[in-house]
Amino acid sequence: MQDVLLDYGDSRMKVELPDTATVVRFGQSYQDPPAVDPVEATRNALRNPLGTPPLREMGGPNKKVVIGFPDRVKGGSQKNSHRKTAIPLIIEELLAGGTKLENITLLCCMGLHRQNTLAEWYDYLGHEIVDQFWPDRIINHDAEAPDLLDFGVDGMGNAVQCNRMMAEADLPIVVGHCAGNPYGGYSGGYKMVVTGMTGMKSIASHHAPKTMHRDDWLGASPKQHMRHQFRAIGEAMEAGMGKRFFGVDAVLGQKSQVLGVAAGTLAEVEKATWPLAKERTNVFLDMEEKADVLVIGLPRNFHYGPGMGTNPILMSLAIGGQLSRSWGAFREGGVIIAASMCDGWFNPDWFPSYEPTYELLQKYNSAPEFLASDDARTISQDPGYIYKYRTAFTYHPFHAMSMISGGSVPANRTSAVFIVGAKAPRYARGMGFKPVSTFEEALRQAERYVGKNPRVLCTPEAFSGGTAVHLQLKNGA
Repeated sequence: MQDVLLDYGDSRMKVELPDTATVVRFGQSYQDPPAVDPVEATRNALRNPLGTPPLREMGGPNKKVVIGFPDRVKGGSQKNSHRKTAIPLIIEELLAGGTKLENITLLCCMGLHRQNTLAEWYDYLGHEIVDQFWPDRIINHDAEAPDLLDFGVDGMGNAVQCNRMMAEADLPIVVGHCAGNPYGGYSGGYKMVVTGMTGMKSIASHHAPKTMHRDDWLGASPKQHMRHQFRAIGEAMEAGMGKRFFGVDAVLGQKSQVLGVAAGTLAEVEKATWPLAKERTNVFLDMEEKADVLVIGLPRNFHYGPGMGTNPILMSLAIGGQLSRSWGAFREGGVIIAASMCDGWFNPDWFPSYEPTYELLQKYNSAPEFLASDDARTISQDPGYIYKYRTAFTYHPFHAMSMISGGSVPANRTSAVFIVGAKAPRYARGMGFKPVSTFEEALRQAERYVGKNPRVLCTPEAFSGGTAVHLQLKNGA
């Protein structure tokens, strides 16, 4: 047997795995491609953009410029992180072309996430940049703004909305991160603009069961239907604006270090960054057959914020997302064992709509049934929760619906999901999971579904260890 420490709330849970279990860890199971000098790589990308002239040629004294950037959820905040590096260099190029600093605005593209605070901007953008633009020219996107532009629907039938300030800029620029993601394979590119600066109606076009419960959502591939939706909506946004976005994307490594940078049109940036992202993101495991049991650990705080590993809706999304990332090495009908405190702390300061949403969910036989209900529509559009989203740094109420969509995928694809160590087991049951007291009990019960001596795959630090990877078999089985 081998001892493994799983993330578990604010600490670790020690479990025993068979010697035959495959344990995936950065530095042992895989390494990143070499990092680059982010300043040199970004400056070179800006001066040699793909499919468009350089920024200094497109700027000018009368040009209004908006630079959109991702929120706190991903990208890192270290000194040489992509946002801290790219935004000053973008401004440098614009000023060299005659653009006036007072004509440049920074837009935090947080979509339905909570608006970011000044302190958070200081953390991941740096004081020097923020102080140049605070308070009037660094702003949060508002997905409920009265002047949000509505461009109708695209060719796939998706709703198309856009931040007005970005759409009306003479030069719309977006900074993105290209890294492994169950949503469309990689973040960055068109995903950045489609999820970051639209509204609930547009996001509901793809963050819903009709997309996330499809076969092709699993495996976190950029060829999935969701990525096609991102491209269709993004291109329709550009058509509605009458101009194209200028993207500056970095491929990120495990600790958000920069592995490469590309700039230019979003379509060309995706073509340039995806091969390196594929090399970094796809990890090929030395396993003959797909695993029967997937073992993961959930910390209390990660990704969307404090409480993600204890809030049952967010916990379920984390499990669904890791299932998608592991699909290339985990068999359909297998069993997931997740260590989670699951103590029922919803973090109402950040996620005020989540507990009422959870209670409404319990009235229905399935997540899709609930998501199609009047109850779901009503709470998604609740004026009080929307007011808090717009004014009090909380998540939009529809965000819970999108998390339920992804979090209900395991119910369709596994035989069971066991939650080990739940402090409030009813919340695990309420999401369709099976709470058990010990890991040994979970493994014994798993054998009822998958047989004796199951093949075990373990990702103990999938959420605390850095930028996620997508797991595959070397033989392609």
